[in-house]
Amino acid sequence: MQAVAFDTIGARYGEAFPAKAGQLECGGWLLRQLEPGAPVLDVGCGTGDPTILQLTQGGLRVTGIDLSDGMLRLARRTAPAAAYHRIDMYDLATPRAEMAWGAPQLGPAAAGSFAAATAFFSLILLPQDEIPVVLGRIRELLRPGGLLALGMVEADLDHAPLPFLGHEIKISGYLREELEQTLAGAGFAVEDHSGHPYAPASTALPPEEQLFLRCRRID
Repeated sequence: MQAVAFDTIGARYGEAFPAKAGQLECGGWLLRQLEPGAPVLDVGCGTGDPTILQLTQGGLRVTGIDLSDGMLRLARRTAPAAAYHRIDMYDLATPRAEMAWGAPQLGPAAAGSFAAATAFFSLILLPQDEIPVVLGRIRELLRPGGLLALGMVEADLDHAPLPFLGHEIKISGYLREELEQTLAGAGFAVEDHSGHPYAPASTALPPEEQLFLRCRRID
């Protein structure tokens, strides 16, 4: 049902969250760290703006995934140089990637095939108990020492219903220390982080603290 909501929200998501400084900073970090042509997985790519657009224009080879057909249509128009797949992020690195979604390149055979992954405000749509599972599956797809750029909301929430652009969506969040512990438990070391106070535009959601973490796979 969350994916159906985002099918309808479409481009209005960018209207609600026009400021992208934290994401662009993380994208710049990846461009400085990675060799040209390095493969990157964008988990919950949304409209493709700004992350896929920034990374493909910077010479990286990006695969974007999302469960919303509407978001994927927008992303293909925004950043056509990337590859896209409709898949539930919970099924990454599992046999269901091929069996349910026709994407063997995102299943167990893809272990260690990505240099980096990004997940900006996509994991917040999961219940808290599923977030470490998905982080672990993203880790499986990363090569040793692979990078993760993560955007989350700093809040003690577990799949809490909130109104958003005429729909109800469920949001999870962590306090900063708990989020870093969750990442460590999933096999990531946090190398740097930043916080950005932010008041969403065109929405009744309250002001929030956005957290951006730059992480590395622990081997």
